[in-house]
Amino acid sequence: MQLQDVLYGVAITNLVGSTNREVSMLTFDSRAVQQNAVFFAVRGTLSDGHQFIEQTIKAGVAVVICEEIPVERDAAVTYIEVESSTVALGIMAANYYGNPSAKLKLVGITGTNGKTTIATLLFKLFSALKYSVGMISTVQNQINEEIIPATHTTPNPIALNELLQRMVDEGCEYCFMEVSSHAVVQHRIEGLIFAGGIFSNITHDHLDFHKTFDNYIKAKKGFFDALPKSAFALTNGDDRNGMVMLQNTKAAKKTYALKQLADFKASIIENRFSGLNLDIDHVDVFFKLVGSFNAYNLLAVYGTAMLLEQDKLKVLTILSDLTGAEGRFDYVTNAKQIIGIVDYAHTPDAVQNVLSTIQNIRKGTEQVITVIGCGGDRDKTKRPVMAQVACDWSDKVILTSDNPRTENPQTIVEEMEAGVSPTNKRKTLTILDRREAIKTACHLAKPGDIILIAGKGHEKYQEINGVRYHFDDKEVLTEQLNLIS
Repeated sequence: MQLQDVLYGVAITNLVGSTNREVSMLTFDSRAVQQNAVFFAVRGTLSDGHQFIEQTIKAGVAVVICEEIPVERDAAVTYIEVESSTVALGIMAANYYGNPSAKLKLVGITGTNGKTTIATLLFKLFSALKYSVGMISTVQNQINEEIIPATHTTPNPIALNELLQRMVDEGCEYCFMEVSSHAVVQHRIEGLIFAGGIFSNITHDHLDFHKTFDNYIKAKKGFFDALPKSAFALTNGDDRNGMVMLQNTKAAKKTYALKQLADFKASIIENRFSGLNLDIDHVDVFFKLVGSFNAYNLLAVYGTAMLLEQDKLKVLTILSDLTGAEGRFDYVTNAKQIIGIVDYAHTPDAVQNVLSTIQNIRKGTEQVITVIGCGGDRDKTKRPVMAQVACDWSDKVILTSDNPRTENPQTIVEEMEAGVSPTNKRKTLTILDRREAIKTACHLAKPGDIILIAGKGHEKYQEINGVRYHFDDKEVLTEQLNLIS
């Protein structure tokens, strides 16, 4: 492909060499370069791509995109200086793959909790409406029936545009995509054209990356600020920062809510383990999903479908029969009627949402046993809060290991224990081995009791010291419940 075409829309501050040349690939990984490749020198948290420019040129790179042109240069190489290599990467990746996001209706979902469920429900809904559909999510990426493993909530710009182009090639008319706050700040969605954006909610999370809650809000808001006039911006009117997302957007502003007036309104008639009974835009519908948080998710999906001009009754009929994403209020039971629930809840708000849902449904005599941990190398401020929330809403709590990554699991748990009040210590156990923690919860449970395994949800691994070992919460929970039945 011609470099001139790939550069369309990029703000160039300095150019050394010719743009009239063919390029064979784009990469920001110095180890992956090929002959006639374009190398993006990206400044990361652990390394600076500018340090590897000379190495990539020896490997055959033809074009270098950088924020500072080297003093020593190769006459056969084109050097392009830009203000931000990551912004240029997003724009050029979109150009290289033919701007696939403009050839389908791309809808982005952002927020702390609910992104995966909303994206999954939209994918299932539009598939059932007989459209060809793509999905990019934390759990998995999907093109119609083809499942593609996901490594990040939002892939890097090259992988993202390649995936979108595959969707276009397969005839997809829609793509529903999770947009993480990291992706906005790191410009992974730069160059994409969205048909709509959805905001679910925002609570304290990822402060290890964003440093302050205000920065986290600004990252989410940045997605809506960039939406085009032709798009819609659908926000949760009940979230205290919901309307902040719409302040500077050029998109059509729409709201959904349970508690106040909104463009799309619902109220909960009944909430039980078998599902939710909602009045949604004056239609009484029973859904298979559980909990008030899922009422918001369903309402966001319904509102999106209406904004995409789908038939109201068809949408509600299909939604009433759908299940959510794997690892989201995913429950099993055994012969003794012990209920086990696996949920991805890994923020204080998400844990409280799941436990408050359980409290609202329980009859009152059964006990709630929660197994919970916190991930290593992530926001440490939420650790004591998560333990406090789990204790406040449970009868028994087992603190355990999540994905410790490079941290000492004992240290993580001790930081969680700091949030356990003296009155709650009597109902708290610490068992670092996650399998043993789940096993203990199952043996502590009596008929009718409810066990919540929080934090990992759909994940099929546990990451310890950089190595991922097979571990599936639902698999272990089911196995242990069956052993005591």
